[in-house]
Amino acid sequence: MEDKRTNGDTNHSGAQTNEQPKKKEVRVWCDGCYDMVHFGHANSLRQAKALGDKVIVGIHTDEEIAKHKGPPVFTEEERVKMVKGIKWVDQVVLGAPYVTTLEVLDQNNCDFCVHGDDITMTAEGVDTYHLVKSANRYREVRRTAGVSTTDLVGRMLLLTRNHFRQGSAEYDIEKEDSAAKSPWTGCSQFLPTTQKIIQFSDGKSPNPGDKIVYVAGAFDLFHVGHLDFLEKARKLGDYLIVGLHTDPVVNSYKGSNYPIMNLHERVLSVLACKFVNEVVIGAPYCVTEELLEHFKIDVVCHGRTPIALEDGKIDPYALPKTRAIFELIDSGNEMTTERIVERIISHRLEYERRNKAKEKKEIEAFEALQKQKLTQKAG
Repeated sequence: MEDKRTNGDTNHSGAQTNEQPKKKEVRVWCDGCYDMVHFGHANSLRQAKALGDKVIVGIHTDEEIAKHKGPPVFTEEERVKMVKGIKWVDQVVLGAPYVTTLEVLDQNNCDFCVHGDDITMTAEGVDTYHLVKSANRYREVRRTAGVSTTDLVGRMLLLTRNHFRQGSAEYDIEKEDSAAKSPWTGCSQFLPTTQKIIQFSDGKSPNPGDKIVYVAGAFDLFHVGHLDFLEKARKLGDYLIVGLHTDPVVNSYKGSNYPIMNLHERVLSVLACKFVNEVVIGAPYCVTEELLEHFKIDVVCHGRTPIALEDGKIDPYALPKTRAIFELIDSGNEMTTERIVERIISHRLEYERRNKAKEKKEIEAFEALQKQKLTQKAG
């Protein structure tokens, strides 16, 4: 009897081909409030992308967040725009239910849901991922220690300065800056590593002939105003480099307890933006000949925000202006870091209540989890 098996497929003409069946695309679902999007959110989405091919992000409405967590700092429109700006995100869906359902995964053709290893609960204290966990359609990634929206709000309300340190205190590991004692949102200091920067960086150099654009600033509490500005800057060329000023330099022109996020945190926040190709860590405040030559910069940009003179007399953009390569960009967005802080402070009591309630629920959940583990060990 003739064996009709072949090692490849057969086309209509009867000729044998060796085409492999197309691999199924793995679609990963992530959801959340994504309020005051920071590098912790971005790191979670980066890890989710590593588990599949496409990352679809569901965002809760303002109404849902207010019901379960308290008032969001940013509006739905702002939160959607921020998540769309993260380089690992493929699609954004507004109106995700607070409790993740199998229906929402199926509607968006997602294989499974990914979340950090902290617990998220409804106003009634129910684990928001219990349904997908029961169906074995849940994966967990490591939460980024040392940053949370709760902690950043705390820094603004308390006007603390511990998040930026100089000299021997720069890398002190202490639980400071936040009154939160929750194991998840209590602040353990963020520890920067070269590996983390490499993970966030795309590692690509400019191609020969690329038009290189340079912008510099604090980029503190990375927000929609920054995002719109960087998108416009990127359109002026092919490769966008962002220079980040050190904490003492930012403090010299911003004052108070600015920057709210330290240099290491700001580096990751900017690197997570899909419009950015490279970051200069601790860029000089004045744009220098060496900087322009080293990076072969063609255009230098700044937004419509006031430019502080160095030592009260030197224009930091004097050189690019002389070379006629300086451009002012109007982002069309009125958002500033100061406006975010104003929002927080004007709703201070609401946010403090929100943070305390969240902390209480998390501590109770953590203690219940620990008891469960002890019971399992004993059994």
